[in-house]
Amino acid sequence: MTYAGPRPGALPPGYTTELVTDERVFAALAPRWRRLHERCAAATPFQSHAWLLSWWRSYGSAGRLRLVLVHDGRELAAAAPLTLVPRPVPALVPLGGAISDYGDVLLDDERGPDAATALTGALAAAARTALVDLREVRPGAAAERVWERWRGPRRRLPDSPCLELPALPMDELVARLPSAKARQRIRAQLRRLDALGVKSRPVLPDEADAALRRLLDLHRLQWQGRRVTGEHLRPRFREHLVRAVAPMVRAGDAVVTEFRMDDEVVAVDVTLLSRGLAGGYLYGAHPRLRERRADVAVMLLEACAEHARAPGRGTLSLLRGDEPYKHHWRPERVPNQRLLLARRRTAPLLAAALCDAAARRSGKELLRRRAERRERGGGAGT
Repeated sequence: MTYAGPRPGALPPGYTTELVTDERVFAALAPRWRRLHERCAAATPFQSHAWLLSWWRSYGSAGRLRLVLVHDGRELAAAAPLTLVPRPVPALVPLGGAISDYGDVLLDDERGPDAATALTGALAAAARTALVDLREVRPGAAAERVWERWRGPRRRLPDSPCLELPALPMDELVARLPSAKARQRIRAQLRRLDALGVKSRPVLPDEADAALRRLLDLHRLQWQGRRVTGEHLRPRFREHLVRAVAPMVRAGDAVVTEFRMDDEVVAVDVTLLSRGLAGGYLYGAHPRLRERRADVAVMLLEACAEHARAPGRGTLSLLRGDEPYKHHWRPERVPNQRLLLARRRTAPLLAAALCDAAARRSGKELLRRRAERRERGGGAGT
């Protein structure tokens, strides 16, 4: 079902808005969505139609799809891909959920400020009884243009940290390391990979489905008996990843790389691509690699660095997470943002969301302090 947006008179001339709640309409938008995605320089792979529609089919709840669209004639000028959630407060949140590293809206850069103005008004109309809660917004994202135009109560909070490197060849990334010892170690690891005969190749589009299934099998094997993100082992994630990434490979929004040793596939990696960045999303590696003293992180970064080297693609993103091993490469810490937007009538929802966020931060800080005390005490009290 679709609903008309705000009064046409409130929009720039020639623009119309639409609120889409029907998955079939969402699916049919693929060609126009693709063109809009290409015209939005800030867009990441997580705003591609293939990724979002697949996520909805694996994780969406019936009746809660909310696509806020702006049309200029027959073309999409802007889009906010959202879903309605009831807790902790009624809110419109980005499609993609926790398995997506960046959330954002799409704005056609060629249409200038009119597209952002129209989308801001359409979002305000869609948010009559719910908060707009944009999570994991990268600095410089299109959503910041909506934030600037929002006329109601609003708040900006920090969200997950991301680490980023410049899109440089591997030898230049190694040269950036702070010490001769660190540079020597990485070069020795690269020589070790060569000595083991590890070879990489991007799979062809018609090979992507099988390669992605192999990736997930290897991912399960590599983490067997250790703590792992449980969602990556669930059938719904497997279905989503295969369904989303295979068409993204065909469209040039992803690369699936196989690594072979002794003519056997020992690792598979997915790197997601957009105009501005390349990011290694997920990999699976056979334990045999570590048994042969191969540095898997170095192997993956070398392949990702190759994919990042494209005109205009200036960032090699290590995506979310502040893990110590990433800091070996001297990345820049670029925290995501959480943009909370309310109307005056929904200001109490904003206040409740801020209280919930503060309580969650306090809980995480308490857990962190307890973990530090356990470490200092050698595990006492566990």
